[in-house]
Amino acid sequence: MNIQWYPGHMVKAKRKIQEDLKLVDVVIELVDARIPLSSRNPEVDQIVGAKKKIIVLNKSDLANEAINKKWIEYFTNQDTRVVLVNSINGKGLKEVTSAATQLMKEKIDKLKSKGLLVKTIRALIIGIPNVGKSTFINKLAGRSIAQTGDRPGVTKAKQWIKVNKELELLDTPGILWPKFEDEQVGLRLAFTGAIRDEILDIEELATKLTEVLMQRFPKHLADRYKIENIDLSIEPQEMLRAIGKKRGCIISGGEIDYRRASVMILDDFRGGRIGNITLESPDEIV
Repeated sequence: MNIQWYPGHMVKAKRKIQEDLKLVDVVIELVDARIPLSSRNPEVDQIVGAKKKIIVLNKSDLANEAINKKWIEYFTNQDTRVVLVNSINGKGLKEVTSAATQLMKEKIDKLKSKGLLVKTIRALIIGIPNVGKSTFINKLAGRSIAQTGDRPGVTKAKQWIKVNKELELLDTPGILWPKFEDEQVGLRLAFTGAIRDEILDIEELATKLTEVLMQRFPKHLADRYKIENIDLSIEPQEMLRAIGKKRGCIISGGEIDYRRASVMILDDFRGGRIGNITLESPDEIV
């Protein structure tokens, strides 16, 4: 399943982000804690350059807690500030403000030593589509400002958001990169909803996800759909059929409604209802 998606508006968005970098002190890069590497745009480091940066492992509540800790260690060892965040309940958000303040401490101290007024830290939020930037901003600001949605590409116009006297944020559109060199990266992005479902073969995508879950998380799959003794030798489509049957995804004539079953398993995975699953670990990096 070859997944490629790079709408023309992303070229414009990338160019705008490069211009906006001149206006900020810090870059806050949001990634999906379930796929920290696949959800990092490989062009970001080049775009950001020497700007101070914080990596936010968002949706950490949906990921495996033990592997979250490994990713914290991984990014810290790369001399990068990293914070675990759950943008729904706000866990970890105070640490983001604290990290931004610490990164700017030297500059702030210099201003204070000269008797100058310490200005509000300005931070640019960057990340791929549907990584939760708008939800993150709204929770951090304590009010609904940025547009949110469960589909990629909701963020539209440039928005400055005052969080508190210490921090001000600039929201940006989610941007992907022109070509996924690794097919697995494209699949993981599609599994988590970073690519529009409308341009994908949902049944094929759900079958691929079922295959991954069978191979790596069979107990999660069995527990969620009450399937005893998962037979790893059967085809993923047969497993999807069994799941559909268990959940009553039936059409006239007793046939399985594969599309309905496909949408269901993708929604269950994205919502964390199959369990706390991380698809990438630092242990797998060659």
